Amino acid sequence: MALSWTPVNHWSFAFPFRRIPRNLEMALLRSLKAIENQLKICGHKRDIDVEELFLSQKELTEVIDLSRFKKLKYLWLHHNKLHEIGFLTRNYCLTELYLNNNAIFGIEGLCNLTCLSILLLHHNELRDISATVKELTGMPNLRNLTLYQNPLCQYNLYRLYIIYHLPGVKLLDRNQVTEKERRSMITIFDHKKAHIIQSITFGKKVDASWNPKLPLRQKLVRRLPSDFAFGDSVDKTVFDDPEDAVFVRSMKRSIMAISSMNWETVPTREEKYFQEEGTEPAKMFTLTLR
Repeated sequence: MALSWTPVNHWSFAFPFRRIPRNLEMALLRSLKAIENQLKICGHKRDIDVEELFLSQKELTEVIDLSRFKKLKYLWLHHNKLHEIGFLTRNYCLTELYLNNNAIFGIEGLCNLTCLSILLLHHNELRDISATVKELTGMPNLRNLTLYQNPLCQYNLYRLYIIYHLPGVKLLDRNQVTEKERRSMITIFDHKKAHIIQSITFGKKVDASWNPKLPLRQKLVRRLPSDFAFGDSVDKTVFDDPEDAVFVRSMKRSIMAISSMNWETVPTREEKYFQEEGTEPAKMFTLTLR
């Protein structure tokens, strides 16, 4: 049942053995009042019935512990003035959390929220990309993540770094994660796997399709007809997907040059004998492809 707290009763209950600063007490009371107002608006009489809380744009700097709401699934706290989020460590049912447009410096404790699928953290003060990723790796169901407009985004390979460490994320900073980005992050951050993808031997090729839950597997390729001849320097592997061939080819950094001579500009022997100074030389056109 939702309780009606007074400052004396509330803090004597929550902190029976120590006193808290006056400004912190007032900030927590402000969040408590905002929560109680939301419960009245929604008509909830029991904490177990609360599945969503809308606490955005309340000028909140602190929030009381929300562990009393065991079935809380959706929480809006954007456009406040929060600096930390230690009040969410036991809300295990949370699936959507909106914390954008605050002043949050760290997200310690979020790793316990394993059901989160949507997490918005843009427009905050997150600086440590390693610590942030460490907390987010504990969320196997995370699919939609925003981190833009944080200081950690200044890292040169920020997007590929996030994609590499959080392979389950499909929408990052409101942009779809592409297959090209997944292959690029393998090349940059997982040299061993990139080498395996490039290594094509013994009549087999590596399956380049990306699935973060499955190990890298190999599959047999279609055999070539006996009368199908290749040059010794040409790769004999047949690819099911043309994009795989382009990818492997680009990794080898091969170059092809095509040259063509305009024979009409080449003088004959007699023309060379009577050739005057200043005559334009023969023209050759060369096209280089990588």
